[in-house]
Amino acid sequence: MTAQKVERSEVAADKGAAVNEVRLVGVLGREPATRELPSGDRLMTVQVNVQRPPLPAGQEQPKQRVDPIDCAVWTARLQRSVEKWHEGDLVEVSGAVRRRFFQAGGTLASRVEVEVDRVRLIRRARSG
Repeated sequence: MTAQKVERSEVAADKGAAVNEVRLVGVLGREPATRELPSGDRLMTVQVNVQRPPLPAGQEQPKQRVDPIDCAVWTARLQRSVEKWHEGDLVEVSGAVRRRFFQAGGTLASRVEVEVDRVRLIRRARSG
């Protein structure tokens, strides 16, 4: 995150304004998936697995060491970058938390995900 972005967040928080900024650095949990929605929009999804920080000494460490975070990539420019990523790559994504509603099997469903507005490949997965 840039100093300018942090400064803007701090100013907004000081004024009581809402801040919805997410930065994840983690391992790509599966290959990027693309699908066309009924609206004709193209949606690419990725899963970024982020490690949980260790708990303070004396607290029982959880068995789950990572959290898989679903991310939605809507713009063609970002999709062109992300489609070159592979499972196991170390990546960084930034964006905002969104709750998206959709029809599934005739019922209304929702999911929480990060709507991505910036991506960066940090390191390729080791092949082998």
